[in-house]
Amino acid sequence: MAEGARTGGGVVGGAVAAGGMSVELPLWKAISYFRVLALCYALLRYFNSYLHFLHPVAGWIYFGALILWTLASTRAFSDPQRCTWYVLGFDLSLAVTGIVMSGMTDAPARISHGAPTLPTIWAAGTVLGFAARGGWRPAAASGAVIGVANILGHGGPTGDNVHNIVLLLVAGCAIGYVIELARASEATLTRALQVEAATRERERLSRDIHDGVLQVLALVQRRGAELGGGTGDGTDFAELGRLAGEQERALRALMTGGPLPAQRLPEADGAEEPDPAGPQDLTALLRPYADERITLSAPGTPVLLPGPAARELAAAVGAAVDNVRRHAGEPARAWILVEDEPEAVTVSIRDDGPGFAPGRLGEAERAGRLGVTQSIRGRVLDLGGTAELYSAPGEGVEVELRIPRKASR
Repeated sequence: MAEGARTGGGVVGGAVAAGGMSVELPLWKAISYFRVLALCYALLRYFNSYLHFLHPVAGWIYFGALILWTLASTRAFSDPQRCTWYVLGFDLSLAVTGIVMSGMTDAPARISHGAPTLPTIWAAGTVLGFAARGGWRPAAASGAVIGVANILGHGGPTGDNVHNIVLLLVAGCAIGYVIELARASEATLTRALQVEAATRERERLSRDIHDGVLQVLALVQRRGAELGGGTGDGTDFAELGRLAGEQERALRALMTGGPLPAQRLPEADGAEEPDPAGPQDLTALLRPYADERITLSAPGTPVLLPGPAARELAAAVGAAVDNVRRHAGEPARAWILVEDEPEAVTVSIRDDGPGFAPGRLGEAERAGRLGVTQSIRGRVLDLGGTAELYSAPGEGVEVELRIPRKASR
């Protein structure tokens, strides 16, 4: 089992349900209480019989160490984050030491008649700690170590010894297995609650989008189809309606969890629609952005990229061009430069607008305007590329997008 970690649902030592309550936390507290009670029982047994021991002082020294360790580790055994493998290892070594010392300090006659070891049932707390920490396998391993110590160091393979060892192994493995099942069940419950919460949030967003954005997009699509061709200022209502319809379908697919439909960028008149999965010419995708204010410079040969990468890079360029048209001012001009290199494709978008001061992008992002962060930089980063932006007041803006060919594949 994985070691404990802290998550949004609470402490995981094992697992914690999404509400923060774990069924194993009470078990850890029970183990901590058991160790204290078992210590009291072992002390009482030894107090009543220490005069019969060959070396009673050695037994009291051991119990002094056992008392100090039990009290010092009580907090660790009640918290799965504190009960590390090092703590459990020292606990096991102390239990084995007490068992071996029992064979050296007790009288042989008492041992042959089935006298208990010095730690007695306190050693069971060690096995329970291993079970709670790692499941039935560590519990079985620790129980086997204690069993071997009992056989070799105290009395040999007697019927009582074997009986006690079997009980210890069965109890430790059973509790460890139950804890593993509880952790798996809580992890499943947590995932189910997360899916349910995500579904509720999707439904809430779907209602908001349906009541607002989708209605507007549907209206734009209908009006664009009704108005038809373009006007003198370059507005193409039919194309605008088509794009609005694509965005409406994409939003509906996103709301229902289905696959997003393929979207097309504006294309030149008469151009054939390319294969979405095949290579596409980046220059052809960027050509519609050029007009009297925006100049496109590209190699004379096609700049081929895989279809999805070409469309995403062209969409990022389109977002940068849109920023020029909205923020650079009416007289500003812009230049798009495409560089086709063996290892990468670089697209630079530069304008002669007023530019902006350092820190302006950070302010816009904190205000919730994420055009550069998501539409430009986010697209390029998803393709394994880089997006650099340079600007200063009065010096315009330059955006450099670079896509490695290996990453784009």
